[in-house]
Amino acid sequence: MLRDSKAAAERLCVVLSSSRFITDLLEVSPESTKWLGSDAELVPDSFDVQWQEIQSKMSRHPEPLEAMRLIRLIRRRELLRIAIADSAGLLTQPEVGHALSDADRAAVLGALHVAEKAVHATEERVTDVVVMAMGRQGGGEITYGSDADVVYVHRPHPGADAAAAQQQAEKVVAQLAALLTQPCKPPVLAERVLEIDAALRPEGKQGPMVRSLDSFREYYRRWSLIWEAQALLRARPLAGDDALARDFLALIDPIRYPAELSDTDLREIRRIKARVEAERLPRGADPSRHLKLGRGALSDVEWLVQLLQLRHAHAAPSLRTPSTLEAMDALGDADLLPREDLETLRRSWCLATRIRAANVIWSGRSSDLLPSSRRDLEAVARWCGYGPESGAQLEEDYLRLTRRSRAVFERHFYGY
Repeated sequence: MLRDSKAAAERLCVVLSSSRFITDLLEVSPESTKWLGSDAELVPDSFDVQWQEIQSKMSRHPEPLEAMRLIRLIRRRELLRIAIADSAGLLTQPEVGHALSDADRAAVLGALHVAEKAVHATEERVTDVVVMAMGRQGGGEITYGSDADVVYVHRPHPGADAAAAQQQAEKVVAQLAALLTQPCKPPVLAERVLEIDAALRPEGKQGPMVRSLDSFREYYRRWSLIWEAQALLRARPLAGDDALARDFLALIDPIRYPAELSDTDLREIRRIKARVEAERLPRGADPSRHLKLGRGALSDVEWLVQLLQLRHAHAAPSLRTPSTLEAMDALGDADLLPREDLETLRRSWCLATRIRAANVIWSGRSSDLLPSSRRDLEAVARWCGYGPESGAQLEEDYLRLTRRSRAVFERHFYGY
């Protein structure tokens, strides 16, 4: 293959010299090297293609743990395919995010089916469950090291006992999380385990892991807080009952797209943002180099965009999207932010996202910091499209761009 394909040889050299993440996956999946010489082989499988394959595996391997091992192998294969295609310049940044989200969605849907089958093998099915994606997972804008922010919803069947339905739903979601994260036998080597985080549910970590649709309705009617409306802006169905997903979206739409954002809510959003900046930044971290919570980085861009969605999406339906990038496009089309400011925000968000991905690709480990080591910075710069010996240029570009982004954020976030 290397003799016959110059492209394959070049791509393999790039991968072996620049990516621990891809190299580790190739080491346990050497047959995947055949993709290196074929652009067609590097096109990520769509969600529908992956789901069809997963259904076939589940039908031939009914034992839950074996079925789940095969599902996780499919996800590992797709992560490798996406990363190689990314390294070859065949995917745009939004396409990488969508492809990774599709792989996670297929794995979660498979895990939900396996979990439901295991639970319902010993008891009658009395409720339906849906998994709602939140955060960047909801926006389809994840990177290689992202976990899955989710909210679990269930709806008891007509006539079912509410307590029994709640108990069954709790069993299903506990089984689902375990199937996705617990070690397989034999193990899935070099796997990037998909961690599930349900902290964005009502009452946070103090609240029940899963609620019924009626419980959500009552909670939002009586106690809903503005931060929860903000979090719901990025909610989208990930896996489970389609009718329940539609009804949940119908329930939350008036909450996340309010007719009016009160001055009290506006002050609360600003207070929470200030608290996040003061308390969540890791001790000793340089705010100018933190890719997620730093000045002008991901959090600043997303909070500003979400504030404008809360304020205007009721009257401007084009803003009703869980995607930050799509929301910025809609803000420009609606003349709600100057085009120049939106371009600054977009470039800052995209570069921070690209560097976060590059940190994982280069080292195999997630990091939310712009590297300070010259060696690491040089490797990250190459993945971000810079030429040789350009680490210092990447650093300079990032710091300059985020300073400008922070100025845009402060002007509009506190200017209302």
